[in-house]
Amino acid sequence: MPLTKIQSLGITDGTIVNADINASAAIASTKLSGVVSGLTEADQWRLTTDFSSDAEITSNLERVDTYGFGLSGTGMTQSSGVFTFPSTGYWLVMAQATILSRQYGNALLGILVTTNNSTYNYSNQIRQGNAHYGYDTEPNATGAGFSIIDVTDIANVKVKFRTAAFGDGSTLRGDTNTNVTSFIFIKLGET
Repeated sequence: MPLTKIQSLGITDGTIVNADINASAAIASTKLSGVVSGLTEADQWRLTTDFSSDAEITSNLERVDTYGFGLSGTGMTQSSGVFTFPSTGYWLVMAQATILSRQYGNALLGILVTTNNSTYNYSNQIRQGNAHYGYDTEPNATGAGFSIIDVTDIANVKVKFRTAAFGDGSTLRGDTNTNVTSFIFIKLGET
């Protein structure tokens, strides 16, 4: 018959000591090595001024610093628009773009990734579709793109952002006080 209940009357005082309980807990925790509670890295950057050419975004980027923003972990570093990850692992990179089109609204914001610190390829493209807008209107279109990147080497795996196919009057919106175009980096787990 299995034991389902221990009567406290049957245990002599001092038989089970704290040291025994602590040793059991330490053994259990070693069996759980590699388990991390919660996300260890989360960061957000934004474009601070409007951008209206087909080019890589190399300037006017800042870490978000308003309205309750919270950085978790070390955070990303950025130099001339090239973002470096603080640690290896699986990273979710999100780009949210707001595009203003006054005429033919053909515009793109791309997430570019390198795995050799040299050659970049599109990992994701955010497009604002082809449409004709009158000169008197200023329609804003928003879109978002997402990429999960396996960062195996922080010296070689990096990301940057590039605009392309901007029609006449198209502008990627930027603002230093709010996130109209922004970039989010979240570490999902270890590689």
